[in-house]
Amino acid sequence: MNKIFKVSIGIIYLVCLSILLYLFFANFDITRINDYSYIKEKSEILIKLKNDNVIIFPLIFFIFSVIWILLLGFASPLALVSGFVFGKLTGTLISILSFTIGCTILYFLALLYFKEVIYNNLSGKFLKLKYLFNKNEFLYFFIFRLAGGGGIPFAIQNILPVIFDMKIKNYFFSTLLGLVPATFVINSLGSGIEKIIENDKAPSLIETFLSPEIYFPLIGFAIILLLSYFLKKKFFRSDDK
Repeated sequence: MNKIFKVSIGIIYLVCLSILLYLFFANFDITRINDYSYIKEKSEILIKLKNDNVIIFPLIFFIFSVIWILLLGFASPLALVSGFVFGKLTGTLISILSFTIGCTILYFLALLYFKEVIYNNLSGKFLKLKYLFNKNEFLYFFIFRLAGGGGIPFAIQNILPVIFDMKIKNYFFSTLLGLVPATFVINSLGSGIEKIIENDKAPSLIETFLSPEIYFPLIGFAIILLLSYFLKKKFFRSDDK
């Protein structure tokens, strides 16, 4: 049963990834990535598609985000697109809810079907973290999410609590709250990019970075990276030696 389930998940993931890549390359000419007018044209099509489908488009994006996270996809690109299309506030709300639901479903499935495999491969690497989580799993997983997981890939962050046998309720709410800062920052960056593309004239690189819509999110992103670095030094240094 487990083998069939694993194969099925792998097939679904490859199918979804193939569809995504096909849609991307069928509708986007990668050779014109430096053409501002082309980027502006494509962004206007995307915004119009959203405006013409004010209910269906966000719903489709929401469902796609849940499935993407469930299939071990990266969250940052989706958050960037969400901010670009829906704005920083609505985009953040859609991102946080979809990411949290996707992460929780993934955690539940990992707990149900892959607990032994995950425990055997990860428990020895995170002994110090396991000790902390056993003291207060909600608090420490919230801090863990808040600091970007200490540099651990997002997909691994989502299944790591399997080795702590974390309660699903604590997992859900600590993820929901802990993802807010980073998700808001990335959505704000996406929203800022959309505002810049609205201009009729392509801005210079200096003008782009001096725009408040860009440099404020970048400052926030730098703060999160520093927090992630110190978290890794504090919690993982002794286990890596």
